[in-house]
Amino acid sequence: MKKIVSGFMAAVLAMACIVSCSKDTPKNSECDITSAWVDGAQYEQYFYNKADMRHDNIASSDEEIVFWVKSLGALPQMPVSFSITEGSTINPANGSLQDFSAGAVTYTVTAEDGNHSRQYKVVFKERQAIVDTMTLYSFEHAETLEKGATYHVFYEINPYGQRENIWASGNAGFAVVHSDYTPEQYPTSQTPNGYQGKGLCLTTRDAGYLARLMHKPIAAGNLFIGSFDGSMVMSNPLRCTVFGIPVNRQPVKVAGYYKYQPGAEFTNANMDIVPGRTDEANIYAVFFRNQNAAGESIHLYGDDVLTSPYIVTKAQVASLPATSEWTRFEMTFDEGSVDASVLAAFGYSWTLVFSSSKGGDSFEGAIGSTLYIDEVEVTYNTNGTAK
Repeated sequence: MKKIVSGFMAAVLAMACIVSCSKDTPKNSECDITSAWVDGAQYEQYFYNKADMRHDNIASSDEEIVFWVKSLGALPQMPVSFSITEGSTINPANGSLQDFSAGAVTYTVTAEDGNHSRQYKVVFKERQAIVDTMTLYSFEHAETLEKGATYHVFYEINPYGQRENIWASGNAGFAVVHSDYTPEQYPTSQTPNGYQGKGLCLTTRDAGYLARLMHKPIAAGNLFIGSFDGSMVMSNPLRCTVFGIPVNRQPVKVAGYYKYQPGAEFTNANMDIVPGRTDEANIYAVFFRNQNAAGESIHLYGDDVLTSPYIVTKAQVASLPATSEWTRFEMTFDEGSVDASVLAAFGYSWTLVFSSSKGGDSFEGAIGSTLYIDEVEVTYNTNGTAK
């Protein structure tokens, strides 16, 4: 069984345009960080897990690189090393000791030609700082991104007043072919009319002429905990969706409010109308082990988000009937064995996924299907877990 966040492939198709353009760019004008790590056994004590000391396959769209540590209070100067594109240089120097305890350090990567450069913020954060904010999602925080296109990017604010970029969607890919759209015309947007205050709006959209030719005609609205990585769009597109954030508590139930109206005509990947079939929305969550036996990081992707052997437990809303009134939904995780010591060290991750078309991974659904979500509350198991 393969069920992924609906509409991702349509977004991936659009992102391919970016990748192909990048390949046409001369190497000496590229200025990207592709990997970042802290090297040295003496620094392991400051991290919960050794896997937290390294970031590989950094997306070309990333502007911030986050290292999660136990505490900033006792943090010494750290030597962060980088893999950068061929011929480029980086300042501050690669592997130099820097003080991250007071905030982000900005690194500038300059291309070999000297005419192109870009900046990255490298920041160390306390893992504990984000845990207590992961109990209620009200979707009150959305930035209107304006980088050649205008669309909404959702984020959370933790109890310390800091921004946490835990949410991702396919909007970035959709923007490539619909850069002239307003935020409300994108598959994923914020609505001013939530159950309380603002809320989340997911709408299945027409992906455009090129997508139709590729038999990927729809882009379902989607939002999930994780990130969207366009760097593998050509070689392995299902790996562009990276699910999950580490937690030190085990989720046992998710509840919230929704409204849903399916679009008028359900179509398949060829845009043929399927008589008698009605579109469905999708909400599910997955709790999984985020390291393997060798201590290497584990992520879930579009091709294994519900089938990975590292999954401990999962939950899915069985049915989301059409309704124009705010209606409560609830889903409970199935049973799973959890190691309390591993959990306390953030050795597990979880993701929460919303989509306006359940069959969007097969590019089946109804243009116009709209799912509203708001006031989503997560209940955690408090037995044997860290707080």
